[in-house]
Amino acid sequence: MFSTSFSRLFTLCSALASLSVGLAAPHTPRAQVPTGPKFVIYTDAQIGDGSSVLPPLDQIQGFNVVNLAFLLTSGPADQVAKWAALPADQRQQLKQQYNSAGVSLVVSAFGETEHPTSQDPTTVANNLAQFVLNTDLDGIDIDYEEFELVVQQPGVGEAWLTTLTQTLRQQLPQGQFILSHAPVGPWFQPTFCPGGCYITIDKNVGSLIDYYNIQFYNQSPSPGYEDCNTLLNSAGGSSIFEIQKNGVDVNKLVIGKPGTTADITNGGFIDPATLGTCIQQAVQGGWNAGVMAFQFPHADTTWLSAVKGSSFAA
Repeated sequence: MFSTSFSRLFTLCSALASLSVGLAAPHTPRAQVPTGPKFVIYTDAQIGDGSSVLPPLDQIQGFNVVNLAFLLTSGPADQVAKWAALPADQRQQLKQQYNSAGVSLVVSAFGETEHPTSQDPTTVANNLAQFVLNTDLDGIDIDYEEFELVVQQPGVGEAWLTTLTQTLRQQLPQGQFILSHAPVGPWFQPTFCPGGCYITIDKNVGSLIDYYNIQFYNQSPSPGYEDCNTLLNSAGGSSIFEIQKNGVDVNKLVIGKPGTTADITNGGFIDPATLGTCIQQAVQGGWNAGVMAFQFPHADTTWLSAVKGSSFAA
């Protein structure tokens, strides 16, 4: 993801906060795992005056998953750091409030600034899972973005992510915690990566992954994903229905788009009304996975209402 960096200045403090959280008495929170289509909103940028940790519920009606960004191997940053810094009773109250409104709270790991493959995947996964357990979250999203490595070192990233996912599931059982991944669209194209990228990962551990928040943006000029055809039907093997033909469950393929052009660095924006027509076409074609937006506040209830239209059952 194209991330903000306002809290990177105090990453060290965040890491220390993470360490203290990790020493809390272990417990298993009651996580909420939504059924049906997933409507996911990332929150990384500062909200308002900076005092808020979560997007206000009245501004994200219709979304059922909030992905707090980002958890790094060095500790929490940005909105995740704010979540970790809250007193435990306040976190639990917020979790109950959002879960009662039908919204699950998930932490997103890594992002564009983190290249974790040099570290042991089992250790990394255990640390990530412990953060979820200790900070009252409903699951974890893996936003792995080692673009050069997957091309230059065939199989290395795929093996690392396979072990990471398997270890996460040992700590965060399926049906009790959300485990999603957030790959870029081209990583589902069979010939894009010598090691297969997410075609390989899906074959290895796809049964352990609840859904994919696919980043259909920052891929200009080709395939771009800036119209319904390249998004759904023809993108060299990485459009929604091409990915389905490549053997991936179509209803795990959540369509990810930026809220505005400010949330991307290299194309992929489709205005919400036009995107809504693409979504309608996808539903008519048998897809029902849902929509992901990066990020609040540029994407909100108004954005989602335009995108969903009448395509999904109430």
